[in-house]
Amino acid sequence: MSSISYEPHREMPVVPLRGLVIFPDSRVHFEVGRKSSIAAIKTAMKLDREIFVVTQKDLISENPAREQLHQVGVVATVRQVHKGSDGDGARVYVEGQRRASIVEITQTKPYIAAKIEMLPDLPVAQEDQAEEHALVRKAKTLFDACAQYITLPPDIPLTVLSIKTAGRLGNYIADNLPLHFDEKQAILVQRDPLDRLRSLCATLAREANLQQVEAEINRQVQEQMDRNQRENFLREQKRAISAQLGEFDAADQQRDDYHEQIQTLPIPQKSKEKLLKDLARLERTQDNSPEFSMLQTYIETVLALPWCAKTKDKINLETARKQLDRGHYGMRDVKERILQLLAVRRLAPDIPGQILCLVGSPGVGKTSIANAVAGVMGRKFARISLGGIRDEAEIRGHRKTYIGAMPGRIITAIEQAGSSNPVLLLDEIDKLSKDYHGDPASALLEVMDGEQNSTFRDHYLEVPFDLSQVLFITTANDLSGIPAPLRDRMEIIELPSYTQEEKFHIAKKHLLPKQLERHGLKSAQLKISDAALRGIAEGYTREAGVRKLEQKICEICRKTAMRVVEDESFRLNLRPDDLETWLGARKNKGDIHNEEAAVGVVNGLAWTSIGGDVMPIEALVMPGTGKLSLTGSLGDVMKESARAALSYLRFHADALDLPRNFHKESDIHIHVPEGAVPKDGPSAGAAIFTAMLSALSGKQVNPDVAMTGEISLTGRILPIGGLREKTMAAFSANIPLVLIPQDNLPDLEDVDTAIKDALTIVGIKHLSEVPSFALRTSVRTEENPKRKQLRDFQTAGAVQ
Repeated sequence: MSSISYEPHREMPVVPLRGLVIFPDSRVHFEVGRKSSIAAIKTAMKLDREIFVVTQKDLISENPAREQLHQVGVVATVRQVHKGSDGDGARVYVEGQRRASIVEITQTKPYIAAKIEMLPDLPVAQEDQAEEHALVRKAKTLFDACAQYITLPPDIPLTVLSIKTAGRLGNYIADNLPLHFDEKQAILVQRDPLDRLRSLCATLAREANLQQVEAEINRQVQEQMDRNQRENFLREQKRAISAQLGEFDAADQQRDDYHEQIQTLPIPQKSKEKLLKDLARLERTQDNSPEFSMLQTYIETVLALPWCAKTKDKINLETARKQLDRGHYGMRDVKERILQLLAVRRLAPDIPGQILCLVGSPGVGKTSIANAVAGVMGRKFARISLGGIRDEAEIRGHRKTYIGAMPGRIITAIEQAGSSNPVLLLDEIDKLSKDYHGDPASALLEVMDGEQNSTFRDHYLEVPFDLSQVLFITTANDLSGIPAPLRDRMEIIELPSYTQEEKFHIAKKHLLPKQLERHGLKSAQLKISDAALRGIAEGYTREAGVRKLEQKICEICRKTAMRVVEDESFRLNLRPDDLETWLGARKNKGDIHNEEAAVGVVNGLAWTSIGGDVMPIEALVMPGTGKLSLTGSLGDVMKESARAALSYLRFHADALDLPRNFHKESDIHIHVPEGAVPKDGPSAGAAIFTAMLSALSGKQVNPDVAMTGEISLTGRILPIGGLREKTMAAFSANIPLVLIPQDNLPDLEDVDTAIKDALTIVGIKHLSEVPSFALRTSVRTEENPKRKQLRDFQTAGAVQ
């Protein structure tokens, strides 16, 4: 070794190392590529050939700062320098001399230089020599244990046996074993030879255990490979012998293919063993046996499933928003919830258990929304119709031992989709029924539970299939038809019925262009004016969705296509006056609301499954004995609202200027027209009260007012639902003033802005506020200018 001076602080070039730790007395080759390191080597070669080599903490850093270098390194002598393998760097051969630590970085350019403090080994005390001998023996034993599992040059074990001192033995073993550089650095920093050897022994013990576990794993893998190779060899041998004897059978080749496919399936080992057992039964079964056909069909079905076939989600929120807007008009809340789902899927692609339930009337776009979700995510789509299913086996499948057995609809849909992570639409989930065959809704509990469906077992497959990556979307018309345990597993998204204005825009932007294309018509051959589209929606359909509206447009397209075939020059520009010619007499005559001031007739507002409606409520007072008659197919809740209103009128008769004994001397009859239509709900309470008050007081009801609100016995106006549809009904009926519960004022954010601008919407808290808006003290014959303004506003089509 070359002589080294041991000044307390000595300045020399520094070469940072990536993932490499050099020990005293070690000889190492390494590549140098950084310009600063090459400059340091060149400087050392010009001086005394000594450099300070130290391991950097961050392997990625190109120009490590002081805090990115370890404190302790080794002073080394450069023995040789050759051109690097890449032609630009250098290959350096160094010999470690002595531990040292960085005191101060003195320069960083053109190379790193530092003041170095030497760290000689601490001497071993006389009383610690026995422990030193024990540690040396223990370290050699652990080294032998590690050396059994790795390949080392033969001179290394011999050198280990010849070393007697703790300090040198610790350096040599740590330098020559393939330990992680952090573990080597932890040994290097130990100045006390005994501490160094203790640290080394702990590391060697841990490494020996790990190598033993790795060796066991390698043995098992090798045994499995040897077994598979032996089986493949025997199969090939069997095939060759059969070919030599002229007995080669395509069935043998097919079963060999089955065996290879089963081995490559990404399923648990127990499932593979089960399938291989069934394949062995198939090989022992005669071809003409019924069991042969059953087993072959079963194995082919299992192998046909997309066990590892997945589509990669392509989620771009801006693109998704545009696609949803392009395909669906309105539905702001629904689209926002779907975009939130996509955002979560992008941040956490493997999140399980997100199941959406779209609830709404027929024709509002539930199925198309589910299809759009699959489109924006780039996933395969499959639909399962659950309407009328009453057998549990439709969901879970039949045992394969039954004749005609097959997987359930869930597994069948996944096979059809060809992907293990499709979007599955479970349509009409509220139409499930049950009988002695079982309860299919209960079978769906496991399917739709994100904590359980990763190991879903179809009765036919008999092996678990992972459904956790499937995005389930369900649809329903009536939420009450879904069992509570199933409903708890889903997030409910309600799709409201379309307003007349939304139907107009859907017909104009989506339905009409689609039907023109389907019927081979050009836009020049058939034009339907905006007023005519509104007329079709209002006069010929009465629905929550747009199916009937599309059918009417389809009817016009069919008739136009026939005329075009008869006369190629035919062109149709459909206007409102032409509707009866092409579609027949108008089916809907409009609301039967009160347009003139009258006593005892109030315009109530109702929510129905097809949207909002103006519901006139009539009250008539006649001499009698205090009897209250309620007609018009009223439900129990609506009848209770009428009794509550009557009780409030009796209690406050003096304050309302009513005859004190009206409840003894008069009979009151409440009637709601369209008696064949059942009606129920508490929101008509305010309107019933107003109709009674008008009939008892003889004051006319203002026809320019419509109202909704539940009432209490104390006269409070309680909040109601369906505000969006009810305000649209008032707008369509040209009723300018709408009274709603004050607690519903925040719900106006769901109402179209143009409707809020066109109507005067007043929030009321108590029944005492109603008469000032609803009752007239004098007879007025001229039309309310606000009603005329609203009619003009609506005719102009201002609602967008």
